[in-house]
Amino acid sequence: MKRRLALVMAALACSVISSHAQDTSMSFFVTSTNPGKGGDLGGLAGADAHCSALATASGSTGKTWRAYLSTDTENAKDRIGTGPWYNAKGEKIADDVTSLHSDRNNLTKQTALNEKGEVIPGRGDSPNRHDILTGSKPDGTAAPETCGNWTMGGAEGAAIVGHSDRTGLDDSDAAKSWNSSHSTRGGCSQEALRSTGGDGLIYCFAAN
Repeated sequence: MKRRLALVMAALACSVISSHAQDTSMSFFVTSTNPGKGGDLGGLAGADAHCSALATASGSTGKTWRAYLSTDTENAKDRIGTGPWYNAKGEKIADDVTSLHSDRNNLTKQTALNEKGEVIPGRGDSPNRHDILTGSKPDGTAAPETCGNWTMGGAEGAAIVGHSDRTGLDDSDAAKSWNSSHSTRGGCSQEALRSTGGDGLIYCFAAN
């Protein structure tokens, strides 16, 4: 009897572990839209809520969503949990925070999908929307430019963006960076963000 119980418990444990290991449901996406005020995302709380709303609308449940954004008091890399993360098609983006911020990540134009599983238009497409707001340095820590900690959406301010398609004007590391390519120009309005190849989109990660 004891042996049978032990076998049953072991089988259940293996089942739980296997189920967890096979969870490749969406835990990363690029937003399909901006809330409508450019760099003014309502701060980190507003950006997180935007991620959650889009994820829920796509059918995702049971996850705590965080925007990959830095401010002068918080680093983007510290907001997003421990990974691994998968896109809407079940493709792994990265195993953990370290690999996400290294050459080992799997972020490309074909994998940095929005919550609907769609490719974000990049360099060479019309319109180009590959500038993704991050306010971050390549290592995921805060950069000085964050559109006033994501509360500015007018003619002033600037924000660091990354290229979701890993493509820019040249072959430099910055041009190929998913999270820290260059600063926006002409302010933080939606129009200003579009003028440099963006649309005020952000990265969203499941933190649990």
